[in-house]
Amino acid sequence: MNERSNPLMRLPAGLPVPLDDGACDHLPGMTMPSIPLRSTNDRVIDLSRMTSGRVIVYAYPRTGTPDKSVPPEWDEIPGARGCTPQSCSMRDHYRELQSLGAEVFGLSTQSSEYQKEMAARLQLPFEVLSDERLALTHALNLPTFEFNGMTLIKRLTMVLKNGKIEKVFYPVFPPDKHGEQIVMWLRRKRA
Repeated sequence: MNERSNPLMRLPAGLPVPLDDGACDHLPGMTMPSIPLRSTNDRVIDLSRMTSGRVIVYAYPRTGTPDKSVPPEWDEIPGARGCTPQSCSMRDHYRELQSLGAEVFGLSTQSSEYQKEMAARLQLPFEVLSDERLALTHALNLPTFEFNGMTLIKRLTMVLKNGKIEKVFYPVFPPDKHGEQIVMWLRRKRA
């Protein structure tokens, strides 16, 4: 199945727009805690140790798989739909983000094994980190929601610089335009 025919790539019209509930107001300026996370490349990444350049960490609730339909109630949750389009937006802008001095990581509470399938299928040039045990989520008090017995991170992006959170994008909407939004922000920072 190619990307254009993949239903996970399309955002339905009329999705509820997430509102800024202040759940990320505490993050800018925080020091990144030292928490090792497994990546889709079978590496252990500690974001607190990444101190050269900027690090973009986009957190998303969960990606689906092309062989399963999106549950209808998923689309009713503001900001839930769009994890695959967001990852593809980050992929499509990856080289530009790198040229602006940033490294990129995805982040979700899904297992590394689940994430590996998605990363390979979408041909992501960057690693995705698993916070399956919610260690980073709890340490930073990231906003979450519950769905079908899973604790999922609300869609947000943290920009890290010198081991601290410099900027937070929250809420992120529409998710399929987010890579471009970050590129524009990085260009303004350079100007």
